[in-house]
Amino acid sequence: MNVCVFGASSTQIDPSYIALTETLGEQLAAEGHTLVYGAGGSGLMGAVARGMTRGGGRIVGVVPSFFKVDGILYEHCDEIVYTDTMRQRKQIMDERSDAFVVTPGGIGTYEEFFEIYTLRQLARHNKPIIIFNINGYYDKLLEVLEHTVEERFMQESCLQLYTVATTPEQVLEQLAATQDASQIEDNKYL
Repeated sequence: MNVCVFGASSTQIDPSYIALTETLGEQLAAEGHTLVYGAGGSGLMGAVARGMTRGGGRIVGVVPSFFKVDGILYEHCDEIVYTDTMRQRKQIMDERSDAFVVTPGGIGTYEEFFEIYTLRQLARHNKPIIIFNINGYYDKLLEVLEHTVEERFMQESCLQLYTVATTPEQVLEQLAATQDASQIEDNKYL
């Protein structure tokens, strides 16, 4: 499965976020998944990539050409796809991915999450979205989404369009469950 991981590029974050995201990368690799991500070498982007490298996994980085600056990109990507714009970057990551994992991040990560979430709500894809809620980072965001439903700006069914995991193992379990479900769906007409 091609798994897109969104996350921070910040180097100022608590080391516990880094450690758990590196573990996620190792476990994704151990399960034979391919990482599709923003090609960054620092923060949680770098952490998931380092974990994938340690685990022997395949890494596809997708990045706008203007980020092609020394020290920005992860040097061990198996493939790098250069784009002209951030919008093209997200489109390619969407097209090349079977599932999305949202690790903690800043405004760019929020924007990536909300775009893929909106596209799922609009039935433009049916790919799993897993929020990796390390250290309760996304608790407030999840509360906002629930509040949005309570105030009737969003239907309650939209809360079913993503799942939440707090450990790398839970992320992998949720990916396996969705993979099993899609295989059942694919085989039901055989």
